[in-house]
Amino acid sequence: MKNPGLKQPSIEDVESAREKIRPWLPRTALGSYPELSALAGTELIVKHENHQPTGAFKVRGGINILSRLSEEDRLRGVISASTGNHGQSIAYAARLFQTRAIITVPEGANPSKVDSMRALGAELVFHGENFDDAREEVERRSAAEGLRYIHSANEPLLIAGVATCTLEIIEEQPDLDALIVPIGGGTGAAGAGLVLESLSPKTELIGVQAEEAPAACLSWQQGELVEAPMATKAEGLATRCAFELTQDLLRRHLDDFVLVSEREMNEAVRILIEKTRNLAEPSGAAALAAALKLKDRLAGKKTAVMFSGGNISTAQLREILNAT
Repeated sequence: MKNPGLKQPSIEDVESAREKIRPWLPRTALGSYPELSALAGTELIVKHENHQPTGAFKVRGGINILSRLSEEDRLRGVISASTGNHGQSIAYAARLFQTRAIITVPEGANPSKVDSMRALGAELVFHGENFDDAREEVERRSAAEGLRYIHSANEPLLIAGVATCTLEIIEEQPDLDALIVPIGGGTGAAGAGLVLESLSPKTELIGVQAEEAPAACLSWQQGELVEAPMATKAEGLATRCAFELTQDLLRRHLDDFVLVSEREMNEAVRILIEKTRNLAEPSGAAALAAALKLKDRLAGKKTAVMFSGGNISTAQLREILNAT
């Protein structure tokens, strides 16, 4: 049953979000690397969301939603669940707008992301084995304590905020043939679809998810929300279920969906270090992994990949490099 309170954002909401975000975030770099393009067999363009102050694209959505909270909500505080990047975005924005932020994370969450959220002033709560366990605890607590629950996907203002990333891409590359965006909860790809529909409808939108966490892909294929086993180590893609609002937008705008293996994402992390001198976390490198997997299909097409996050722990990086 659909939630009637979930309003799909519009391109006007994205443009409004840009004005809210502009005082706090500069445009991130969009560039190409000859070695990377040669490896991909096409002109490959990288959007460096790893250069954001929190190391990931989600901070755009956090600032957009926190900047619009009522005084009552700011006084009561906000609560959310995250494996790290969404939580950092909420913590960062809450600090800007002097709001209490409670972030629930899974036990064993990425320690570098946990340290970042704590340093930004968020109250950290550890609960459950994975993101969905943490999310369910947040839903219980928000109802019990009257806190403003910020869902990591079913939030129009989050989607409009992160869509400003694609707005920047298309303004600089209006003749783009394809855009590849990683999908966990799906806000990045959902927002990208809004922008492409209005400003670049000929650009193909391709989503990418981990083979070990395919719930969003299966939901998109089957036309209904489904759950699936979740075992990926790519935290940003580690969800066992899909979400209504982002799935509605993905069905409207997404042209294709590809799954990548843990090995393919880890190899993409290594390639980004070697070819661009940038650190990526596995979910942040997933778009490159997909571009390499689709090399034959994308040959000769100007393709952009969203480098969505660079928050990799030293333990993760050591494991990936030692395996190559």
